[in-house]
Amino acid sequence: MKDKIAVVHQPDFMPYLGFFDRLLKSDIYIVLDMAQYVHKSSRSYMNRDKIKTAKGEKWFTVGTQKAPRGTPINQILLLEDFGWRESHINLFKENYRKCEYFGEIMPYIEKLYDFRCEKMMDFNMNSIKMLMELFDIHLDMVFASDLNPQGKNNALVVDILNKLGIRRYLSGTGARDYYDPVPYEEAGIEVIWQDFKHPIYPQQYGEFIPYLSSIDLLFNCGIEQSRQIIRQC
Repeated sequence: MKDKIAVVHQPDFMPYLGFFDRLLKSDIYIVLDMAQYVHKSSRSYMNRDKIKTAKGEKWFTVGTQKAPRGTPINQILLLEDFGWRESHINLFKENYRKCEYFGEIMPYIEKLYDFRCEKMMDFNMNSIKMLMELFDIHLDMVFASDLNPQGKNNALVVDILNKLGIRRYLSGTGARDYYDPVPYEEAGIEVIWQDFKHPIYPQQYGEFIPYLSSIDLLFNCGIEQSRQIIRQC
C-alpha cells in the first residue's frame, strides 16, 4: 500500500469536477464518513451543490432532519418528505431539457432520486458512485469509520493513512488553510498538492460559470466528451 496514492474526503453531494480530478489521480478513496456534519457554512457542500440556470447559479439541497451540533455525517437522516427529491428533478428538467445530452443523462438522475435510504451519507455516496460510473473512474474505497481513527485535523488524516500503510496523500488546495506539515513528516507521508485547472466547456445561458456540480458538464457535453474533458484538467 505504501506506493499507492490516497484521497481523504467527506462524502459530499454530487461534487464538483475537482473532486473527481483527485480520484482520477489516486488509487484509493478514503471516505471521511465520521467527520462532523456542517451545513450552515458558505464552504459546506455536504448536502448541496449548484447548477447553472438562466438567472445564474442556483443551489439544490438534500433535505435532512435536524441533528445536534457535532453529529457525524454517517448519522444524518434524510427528510421523510420526498418533496426535495421532486424539486430537484423539476429543477434539472427545467434548466437542462434543451441540452443535447439531456436524454442521455436524465435517466441516471431519475434512478438516483428513486434510490430509497434513510441516511444522507448513503444518498450522497450513491450520487458519487453514479458520477464515477459516468466518468469511468475506478478505485478502491475505504470508510474511515471502519478504522476507528484518532485525533483531529492533520493528526486524524495521518492516523487513517498509517492504519492503511499509505505513504502518499493527495490533498485538495483548500486544506492549505489548516495544513500542518509536522505530523506528515514524522510519519514519513508525502503530501501531494492537487493542481486543478477547471476546464471551460460549452454551457447554456451565457458566460461560463465554473465550480458547479459535475452534473452540469455531463448534461452539456454527454458521457464520452465529459470523460475526455475531465482527464485534461
